[in-house]
Amino acid sequence: MPETKNTKYDLEERTTKFGENIINFSKTIPENLVTMKIIPQLVAAGTSIGANYCEADDAESGKDFKHKICICKKEARETKYWLRITVATIPDLAPEARILWQEANELNLIFNAIVRKINDKHRN
Repeated sequence: MPETKNTKYDLEERTTKFGENIINFSKTIPENLVTMKIIPQLVAAGTSIGANYCEADDAESGKDFKHKICICKKEARETKYWLRITVATIPDLAPEARILWQEANELNLIFNAIVRKINDKHRN
């Protein structure tokens, strides 16, 4: 009988790893007058996704859970924005930024699906 993999989908780990990757990427951005404004925004948005997911995981109510997940969704979209602005400022960073943008997009889609499921559940 073939061995089955027991893969656990861990969104907390994934969002934490994403935050770490954003921090590491931000350390590679050359500092100048423009990037000194971009870097803190990128780090704040990229790390906020995981922090808010942890808060959602410990939510006190369904309403609180949905609110935190909506924040995760917004922060993922904002991270995509700041990655795009970073590449507009430093085009050489496009390959690394593209990978992070794709992950931020996937996280945004995941959180969108969670919110949609919550909304559908409340409609029925």
